[in-house]
Formats: sequence, structure tokens, C-alpha cells
Amino acid sequence: MFPIRSLATLWTVASFGNLFYTFLIAVKADPAMMLKPGRAAMYIGSSMFCIALFLSLAVSFLLKTIVTVEANLNKSIVFIAASQSFTGFPVVAAFLTELKIQNTDVGRLAFASAVFADLIDIVVAAISLTLGDVVSHPLAPVRAVLSNIAFVIVIVFIIKPMVMWMMGPIKEMKLVGEKCIFITTVVTLLLAFVSEIVGQHYVLGPLIFGLVLPIGPPFGATLVSKLSTLVCGLLYPAYLAVTGLQTNIFKVDFQSAIIVGIVMVSGIIIKLGAVILPALHSQVPVRDAFLLAIILNIKGIVEINVYNFWKDNKILHDGDYALCVVSVILTNVVVAPLVKLLYNPSRQYNTLKRSTIQHSRRDSEFRMLVCIHNRENVPAIINLLEISHATEESPIAVIGLVLVKIEGRAAPILIENSRKRVPETESSSTTSILNALRNYEQNHRNSSTVQSFTSITHFETMHDDICRLAMHKRATIVIMPFHKKWAIDGSIESTNRSIQQMNRNVLKNAPCSVGILIDRGILNGSLSVLNGRLLFNVAVLFFGGPDDAESLAYGARMVRHGCVKITVVNFLLFGNANSKERKRDSDLINEYRQGNLGNQQFLYFEEVVRDGVELAGCLAKMVGCFDLVLVGKYHQKSPLFRGLEEWSECPELGVIGDMLASPDFECTASVLVVQQPRMRLNETEPLIHEAPDYNRVCLSMERRNQRIF
Repeated sequence: MFPIRSLATLWTVASFGNLFYTFLIAVKADPAMMLKPGRAAMYIGSSMFCIALFLSLAVSFLLKTIVTVEANLNKSIVFIAASQSFTGFPVVAAFLTELKIQNTDVGRLAFASAVFADLIDIVVAAISLTLGDVVSHPLAPVRAVLSNIAFVIVIVFIIKPMVMWMMGPIKEMKLVGEKCIFITTVVTLLLAFVSEIVGQHYVLGPLIFGLVLPIGPPFGATLVSKLSTLVCGLLYPAYLAVTGLQTNIFKVDFQSAIIVGIVMVSGIIIKLGAVILPALHSQVPVRDAFLLAIILNIKGIVEINVYNFWKDNKILHDGDYALCVVSVILTNVVVAPLVKLLYNPSRQYNTLKRSTIQHSRRDSEFRMLVCIHNRENVPAIINLLEISHATEESPIAVIGLVLVKIEGRAAPILIENSRKRVPETESSSTTSILNALRNYEQNHRNSSTVQSFTSITHFETMHDDICRLAMHKRATIVIMPFHKKWAIDGSIESTNRSIQQMNRNVLKNAPCSVGILIDRGILNGSLSVLNGRLLFNVAVLFFGGPDDAESLAYGARMVRHGCVKITVVNFLLFGNANSKERKRDSDLINEYRQGNLGNQQFLYFEEVVRDGVELAGCLAKMVGCFDLVLVGKYHQKSPLFRGLEEWSECPELGVIGDMLASPDFECTASVLVVQQPRMRLNETEPLIHEAPDYNRVCLSMERRNQRIF
């Protein structure tokens, strides 16, 4: 496949691939995580490197004394043992991303531990290379150390400021110029050349340079975007191809394979213990500690880099090199399926406790987790907070979560936004969102509190941050923006399928109720509840079932607001008056009606319909009269929905929600589709909640008091 005359060219391309791939990894890395990894990550990272290094070396020396080792392997076995202490954070990051567990507690701790361990690896490797050839001259160690220190200082304090100055002021959302990308690429190549001059591996200069460059947008994200296609599509595969060409498994002899296998297996076992013990000391659960140890045994490009370097320097011979490469492949073959089998991130959200509006006490704190993608989501969210009616008797705790797609960085982050300190990751869009939430808090100083967070991660795993935050903050309901955006003429302006899938994941895993907010404020002119209008009209569409009961409970809370008018519309199937479900729904509705006797802003109607066609016509006539429509996702099975389910475009909204969200329906009202949490015992069916019988509760309390006295 590769003629001999082309090998030199292939080697050159492969070297460029290794160089720029390492540079891109460094650009996406967060240096702060290396210097401030957290106590648990620091313990695990240092233990993982030091214990694995010394005990693996001890095993290799022991084998050399009790077994006759082939001459070449006798020289390299110590290096093979030392390589068992390596943990490359790029490998761990790619592995976590592939399994979509980078946002979990185990994933974050694994990445932070790998980053800190890799920092130790880099320092030890640089020192080893510096002192490797010191026998030629007495002053060689001093010159080597000084040259390396000067090299790092020049990169950090001279080259970095020069590049930043040439970049000029990069405005928000403005792409970095081609000139800046070209200069950065040339500097990277020059630093690789200088690395060889000072006695280091050629990737050290690009590695340090990448670490000191700005992470994330605009510069880091643009740089990664410009270079990743060429590097990951052509140059880096060439490097892997060269690695494969050098791997000759026919040069492996049986005895060497057994000895190297013992070293590798013992290194894995030692590393498991070196991770589990400090993890347990840091209060990590036993199951998570074991999974963490398995994840941190993953191998990849970092180990391949080291083995290639040792082969080039005649430390590893063909047979030993082949064994090392095969060990990387076999380790990954075992680790990846094992983690998939043992770890299910959604288990951490499992709960048997009902966190719903319907089952909350009337005077309890209403905890709302509101998710915001951009500034366009803010007016609808603030409107919803306003009509949710915060009072001193029943305050609202707002947990604001700004969702940002990760760009130009390897590790996802979830940060709390402090009033005193603005995070470097915060853009002007995020700042305006946070200011809107703070203004809401100021307007309701005695009846609401606001905590704000920013999640920077992939859409595929963003639901993990949402569900975990909802669980830790004991949220009553999570509000998610819909994935479609409306234009002023009523057509669909944009659709984001990634947000749609994220919403589905949240609905599936959330430990509390979830509401998907379809914002049509641009169509009906309803920009604010406090814009001077007399009433904000809200409709509750009731068909029966726990989700409709939740929307009814939410509407009953809204009607306490002086500027909100609630209209409950109970849709009844013709000829189904004596069913058990209908009686139970009537009891539930009557309870809320009794609680709002004399309230002119609480209206109740019944609509008797025969089929889905009549239902659709009835909805089309009435929804245009409202600013907001509340409806449950799931409903009791009924002939009314027969045929409607087949035309569903957005199943996460349910039958009625999907109908109201369709542009063909010509609905101008905003819609909130509500779902109660699922029991983990049966995720396919919603919880069947009975209506809260306050009379029965009061009677049981009276009987208990009589027994006490």
C-alpha cells in the first residue's frame, strides 16, 4: 500500500499530525484544572502516578531477578513498567465523551484526576529527557535545566503576549482573522523545532504554547475549528497509520509476551488500588471509586506517543514495541464495554419521592429550575416567573441555568455565577440573561431568591447537568425552552434538533416535573405581564391523567396573581359520563373549584366532544383567546386521540401539545406542556397520582391529636 520511496513523506506527515494534534489538545485543555484540580482529584492523580510508578518498577525488577529475560527485553522492561503510570487526559476526555458520561460526577472527577496526573507526567518526562545525556560534560545538567526553564519563560512571557497583541481586540462573536491563525501555526512549528534544539521531544513546545493560549471562544474555538478538519482528517490518521506499519506482531516471542503480560496486568491491578484507596478516602462511593479506577486505566494516544519515542531511540525493539501497542488495544477492548455495563448515569436521578406541584403544600417554597439558551428565551421565562406568583407565604426559589454549547475546550464545566466575580467564560449574552434574573429578584426582594449557573457542555450530555442540578436543588419543576423559534409571520424561523433531543432526555430522566415552554410572545405581543394590560389570560386544557393534574395545580397557583385569569376547560367524551376515571377527574377539579369559590378570575367550562376532528375544531376556536395554554403531556387513553397520534411531529409534547405547536394549527398563544416525574420502576408509564384529599388529611390529624391528648 505504501511504497518504500513514499515512507519518508508519510513519516513527515505523521510527525506533523502528532505535533498539531498535541497542540489542539493543549488548546482545548483548561490550565486552571491542572493547577487547581480539587483535593480529591489531587489525591487520586498523585497516588495514581506515584504508586503505580514505584510498584510497577518493583514488579519489573522482581521479574528480572527470578526469570531469565531476553537481552532486549531486559533493557526495556523497566520502561514498559514505568509506562503503566501514565494517564493521558486527552485519552480520558475522548473516552468520557464517547460514552457520554463526561458530565457525571464520576466523569468530572476522572477528567480532573487525569489532568493532574498528566501534569506530573509532563514534568517527570521533561526532567528525564533533560538529564538523559548528562555524562558528556560536567556542566551539561546545568545547561540543560537552564535552557528548558528559559524555553518555558520565553513561551509564557514573550511569545504569548506577542501573539495576543497581534490578535488585536477580538469582539464578541467575531471570528479570529486568518492572519492570526497563520501566525499561530507558524509559531507552533518554530516551537517544535526549538524543542528539539534544547533536547526535548518536539511536541513539548506546541504543548506549552497551546496551554497558554486562551481557551474557548472566540480564539480557542476558532483555532480548533480551523485546524481540526485537516489535523483529525489527514495528519493524525497518518500518524496512526505509521504506528500500525511499525507494529510487527510476528517479531513477538512467547516468553517475552508472558513477561510483558505480567507487567501490564500487575500495572493495571496496582493502578486500580492506587485510585480506589484515595477515592474512598475522599468520600467517593465504593461503586463510583471502582468505576473511576477502571476509567483511569484507559490507554490511547499518549501511550502510543511514548512507545514511538522509545522505539525511535532504540529503547524498545520490534517485538517489545508490538506487545506495547497490542496491550493498548486489548486494554481498550476490555475497559469500554465494562464501563458501559456497570455504569448507568440515569440511576443517580432515581427517586421514589414525588417532587411535583400537585403534591406540594400550598405554603411551601416553589423551586423552579429555568433553563435558558439565549436572550430570546428571557422574556417568556420572566413572564412565567411573574405569573407563578411569588409571595412571602409561598416564595419562589429560582435556579437559573444558562446552557452554552461547548466550543474549543475539552472538559465541560458547570459553574455558579457569582455577583462579585464574573467568570472568564461569561459572554455578554450570558451577562444580560443573568442581569434579567437579578432584576426579577430585585423586584420580588421579599418573596424570591435567584441562584444562577452556567453549563458549558455538549448537547448530548447537557441533560445530566440539568437533572443533577434539579436533584441537588430539590426543584419542583424544570422549565425547558422549545427547540423551535417562531418568526413574526407565524412560520418556523429555526429548528434545533440537538435541543429537541436534550428536552427528550430531560423528560426521561428528571427527578421532578418538567415543562416545555413554547414561546409565541412575538406573535401575540405579550412581552410582559407588567406591561399595563388588564389581565394575562391562561387556559388549562384538562383531559385526565397525572400530567393534566399537574398543569391544573400550576394554574391554581397562577390564579392567585392579581393580573392572571385562569380558564379551566374540561374536555369530556360524549357517552362516557359514568366511567371511574371521569369521576376521579371530576373530584380533582371540584377540589380546586372549591378552593377558588368567589374568585372571578377562575373560570371553569366543560366541552363535550365526540371525536378527534371535533376536538381539533374546538381547540382551534378557543386557543386564540389566551396568552398562555397549560396542558399535560400524557392523557388518559381515549378515542378522542385516535388518529391524532399518527401525525405527531414532536412526541415529547404529547398529542395535544404537538397539535398546539404545529404551525398549521395557527395558534398564537404560548404553550407550556407539563409532565410529572416517572417512577423508575416503570419508565414507560406516568405516575398515577391520586388527587390530594385535604379533608381526609385534616380528619386524620384531628384523630391523631385526640389520641395524643
